[in-house]
Amino acid sequence: MNSTTYTAIEARELAKRYRLGTRSRYRTLRESLMGALAQPFRRGNGARYHWALDGISFDVAAGEVVGIIGRNGAGKSTLLKILSRITEPTRGRAAIRGRVGSLLEVGTGFHPELTGRENIFLNGAVLGMRRVEIERKFEDIVAFAEIDKFLDTPVKRYSSGMYTRLAFAVAAPLEPEILLIDEVLAVGDAQFQKKCLGKMSDVAHHGRTVLFVSHNMQAVRQLCSRAIWLDEGKIVADGPASVVTGQYLQNAPVGTSPEQIHQRIDALPTDPVLRLRKVAVRQSGEPVSTVLNGLPLEVEIHYEVKERTTGLRVYFDLCDENGEILFRSFHDEQADGIPTVEPGGYVTLATIPADLLAPRRYEMRVKATIFNVRACVPEPGVSILLDVEATGRANRAYVSEPIRGKLAPFVAWTTRRTS
Repeated sequence: MNSTTYTAIEARELAKRYRLGTRSRYRTLRESLMGALAQPFRRGNGARYHWALDGISFDVAAGEVVGIIGRNGAGKSTLLKILSRITEPTRGRAAIRGRVGSLLEVGTGFHPELTGRENIFLNGAVLGMRRVEIERKFEDIVAFAEIDKFLDTPVKRYSSGMYTRLAFAVAAPLEPEILLIDEVLAVGDAQFQKKCLGKMSDVAHHGRTVLFVSHNMQAVRQLCSRAIWLDEGKIVADGPASVVTGQYLQNAPVGTSPEQIHQRIDALPTDPVLRLRKVAVRQSGEPVSTVLNGLPLEVEIHYEVKERTTGLRVYFDLCDENGEILFRSFHDEQADGIPTVEPGGYVTLATIPADLLAPRRYEMRVKATIFNVRACVPEPGVSILLDVEATGRANRAYVSEPIRGKLAPFVAWTTRRTS
């Protein structure tokens, strides 16, 4: 079938409704029967509902690589689950033409008591691969995961990094016509993420249809020709990846007021190890909405550690207006070894020196991770907008001349006359 003559994915008025509420306690048989008898006489049960998707329609041509972007809770993962046939839509329909492969939850189908070798065959079968296909790709899977020395060790003894590498290595060789990928770059270390990105780039360049969910706008622009921006279950924009990601970044929910930051912290999903409590941005001890580049900038992060943890790292990314990282700084980057943190409340302070930031707009993304394991604060982190004004030492004599770079560090020069 010619990839230029048919539509691989056709979504029409897709909607998905979830019921909100807490799990009820177990009831006796008598209570259940009485509840059923009383049900017709009740005016309502007070149930609340949430529309994760609310009537979206789009087409994806065969061979097209499309990024799905949006903040947490926008409906991105729900869309992929519907297209993967994991869940049914409440209304609407989705037509899929071609074999579908999904990389939604890395590691689904692994058994901790089985060895790496045995789990390769088990997980491959769960993902729809035939045994002969797994055998043919076995050496490539092992090489990609870099676990050859531990191949016959039960995976319960693997480090989290090894486990994640093996899970992605099994899923990566899938050869479907349509590949659905959900935020695989949010897990693993930097080397693993680079490998993932390279593999997905290979898939994209071999003419397969790809839907790629990510908070990494740089990766979306690099991999995708088109992007769909979702917000509250609806499509906000659909077009060239460079245009849509730019619109998304310009309208991202960022700000520096304490109320705005607090709202973003409250919206974070619950993590079993870390709870972010407060983030404050200050200059001269006072909260700021506009940053003066002639003064140090303080970032104060309050958090609670719920259990003894090794390799817990609190950090921030400073990004430009396009979402590209200018630099990243960890709270423990000067430590001599990987520290273990005991349960309790903590506050950590980062100071960005004066005369470093140029007069422009930045986005700071406050995050936390367990080294080589997982993110405790998911992408894109707690986003804080920084508008910087020029008050520093750079370019004082030429006030009408703009500072060209994305940073404006004060560089000490000396000049002497030689004749």
